[in-house]
Parts: sequence; C-alpha cells; structure tokens
Amino acid sequence: MLLTDKNPETFLNGALLLIDKPLGWTSFDAVKKIKALLRHRLGIKKIKVGHAGTLDPLATGLLIICTGKKTREIDSYQEKEKEYTGTFFMGATTPSSDLETTPEAGLPTDHITEEIAGAAAEKFTGQIEQVPPLFSAKKINGERAYFHARRGEETVLKANTVTIHTFEITRFALPEIDFRVVCSKGTYIRALARDFGLELGSGAYLKSLRRTRIGEVKVEEAWSIEQLEDFFKKED
Repeated sequence: MLLTDKNPETFLNGALLLIDKPLGWTSFDAVKKIKALLRHRLGIKKIKVGHAGTLDPLATGLLIICTGKKTREIDSYQEKEKEYTGTFFMGATTPSSDLETTPEAGLPTDHITEEIAGAAAEKFTGQIEQVPPLFSAKKINGERAYFHARRGEETVLKANTVTIHTFEITRFALPEIDFRVVCSKGTYIRALARDFGLELGSGAYLKSLRRTRIGEVKVEEAWSIEQLEDFFKKED
C-alpha cells in the first residue's frame, strides 16, 4: 500500500493503492469505494480514480488503483505480466467458463492422470491463440460481449495472441486441479480452463481465481477493504 498520509493533495497529485479485491466485488466497485472514501473522509469532491486491469467479480486478489495524476500510468501497469492461482473443476462446463452460470456435468475424467494433465499444461505454455470467453468485456459492434451472451445470442469472438509464461499444476485431486499461471496482458484464465478441459478430452470451468502479482507488485503488499476503511477513519 503506497500511502503514508491523508493529505488531499497526495491523492490529487497521484497515489497508488494496492487493494486485495474481495470475492463478489467488481473492479469498479473498488474504484467507487475509493472515490467515496476520498469524498466523505477527505472532502475531495472531484478526482480521477481508475484501476489497472479488471478482475472478475468471482476472482479475488491484487487490484492496482490509481488516483489523480497517477491515472496517467494505468496503461503501463496493464502491460505488465500477471500471476494467478486457482482451481479448475474437471468433468463439467458452464456457458461462462466459471461459476457465474450453472455447471453442466457428466463429462469423462477417469482417463485423466497427473502426467496427462501436466503434458496438456505444457501445450498451453508459450505464445498461443486464445478466443476470449463470450461472457467477457470484449466489444461486439460497440456492445460488451456479455450482454450478447446473457441474451443467448450466437456470436463469435476473434482469437487473440497471448503468452503463457508459466502453467504449473500445483495440486491434482480430481475433479479439481489447482494451478499457477504467469501470463501476458489480455489472457483470460476462464478461456484457459475451457481449452484445458477440451485438450484433456473432457471439460472444465474455473472454480476459483486469485491474482497474486502484477509485474513486481505482489498481493502480500495489498490492503483489504477493511484495512483501507480503518486507514481513513483514524485521526492523524
């Protein structure tokens, strides 16, 4: 957390806040919370606040929030590599490739061994072509893709070139597989779950996800929302 005082000028000139985003919050919820604290606690009526890289509501972990003049640096943080940990649930799929939508089970998993799963992970390491999930913020004719998906419309998104630097299986306990992934900007871990399941002749969805690092910044340096609120409540 790169904050040492509550001087309004600190935030207007530009502050960097490292947040451990809670489950169920959107990234914009965190931005709104910061704006509210700055308005109600410090009396700052108008200030730019933005985040450097969206986290889905069902994901937790590191969210970098910039205020004031620091918002000019958002693009530089978005370009940095990201690290995630989480769990794939094997033998089932969902339309959103995570738990935003209802799982459909019944796909085979008996043939999957830890060795086969590890070999599949290696196939996704390096530069790959990845089709974003339809339940994503990608735009189709100016509208977010998830609006089309929620209306049940058939649409196709263009594949993007992304880089998976590391794809490591950290726990193998079917139907769950835990992983650690280090990847480039623009990589969708939900899409990786979908494609990983297909590669294994089964199906998979993302059961849980946590962002642990952006560039050199680690989630251990971040504050919870509760810690942030306490910071603004305390008298100097």
